[in-house]
Amino acid sequence: MGGKINYNELKLSFYDSADLVNKADWNRVTGEKNIYLTLEYLSGLENAMTGEIEFRYIVFYDKFLTPFAVAYFQLIHLAEKGLKYREIFCRIADRIKNKLIESIDVKVLLCGNIFACGENGFAFTSDIKAKEAYHLLAVNMDRIAQEKEEKRQVSFGIVKEFWPSSTEQSKILIDSSFKDFMIDVNMVLKIQPTWKNMEDYLGAMNTKFRTKANGVFKKSSALKMVNFEAKDILKHNNKIVELYQSVLANAEYKFSELSGKAFVNFKQKLNNQFIFRAYFYGEKMVGFSSAFHFGNVLDANFVGLDYGFNKDLAIYQRMLYDFVALSIELGATELRLGRTAELVKSSMGALPINMVLYAKHRNSISNKLLSPFISSISPSKFELRSPFKKTDQL
Repeated sequence: MGGKINYNELKLSFYDSADLVNKADWNRVTGEKNIYLTLEYLSGLENAMTGEIEFRYIVFYDKFLTPFAVAYFQLIHLAEKGLKYREIFCRIADRIKNKLIESIDVKVLLCGNIFACGENGFAFTSDIKAKEAYHLLAVNMDRIAQEKEEKRQVSFGIVKEFWPSSTEQSKILIDSSFKDFMIDVNMVLKIQPTWKNMEDYLGAMNTKFRTKANGVFKKSSALKMVNFEAKDILKHNNKIVELYQSVLANAEYKFSELSGKAFVNFKQKLNNQFIFRAYFYGEKMVGFSSAFHFGNVLDANFVGLDYGFNKDLAIYQRMLYDFVALSIELGATELRLGRTAELVKSSMGALPINMVLYAKHRNSISNKLLSPFISSISPSKFELRSPFKKTDQL
């Protein structure tokens, strides 16, 4: 394409379902490197969230009908009173318009994934320059947001969320009136090549934190971990939903609730790339954990807990250490532990990574008012731990 795009010669294909997207064209752009951008994952998520979230997909073609970019969007309704929201822009909206959340149906057009942290909504090939690619994204995001059907009118556009290595490129969105900001960090543990097993990992820790980890293993020794297949997830679905809801009820903010059907879909469509583990105390399921494995990454995702047993059995902390063991077993070089519980994850050796998001209000005047609120947003503060010996510092 020579880096210079003739916008009159482009072709865009819009879809309302991942099952309708041309898979070969989509994969030519994404390369299937990011599991959250695969049509298998998106289909599983979409089919589980029917009626809760609307999805839109775009494939961008040049004049020769060669695909060079893809994007997907989630249209989220934030109308339910009392619902706690995961993203900060809801509080921003409340400041811009009096009682906005309580009085109207706030709709957000999100480029990305509300259930996964990272650059999961947009991809483009080397056939187009980053500046042009992000410009096309912004233009067509506005196009979707301004669709005349009332049900699709949105208050905010959000693009989430970029790793530090992509921040300079993504800042191009500021030229399209987006405002950049950061919320809570993503806690990431780099798996060292010298860690061949958990003994190596624990051996790299100083005495204080190794003793703490061993204390977790002792308290949780009565737990039995079982790897679930799709049929097992389906069999225990009611309990899984109950445990998941228990975690959501304790969350400070939440965006939306994942349907229990999604876990079954992910296992059926992604096989070993989706790991689902149940934790039993005797015959009683007291927790579950899940993670996605792609490339050299293990991305810890949804968990469920019975808080009545969590303190005495250290269920959640055991899950975290089991994620470390699984990462080593799979040969992953990076364990992404996500947001929340930063102090606990820091004690395991995870480091905070700042993630950049972009927000834009559809009303130009309101969008100008975003700046002072955006500038006041920053990740939650916590005391960073240093669990490893100095010779093993990451």
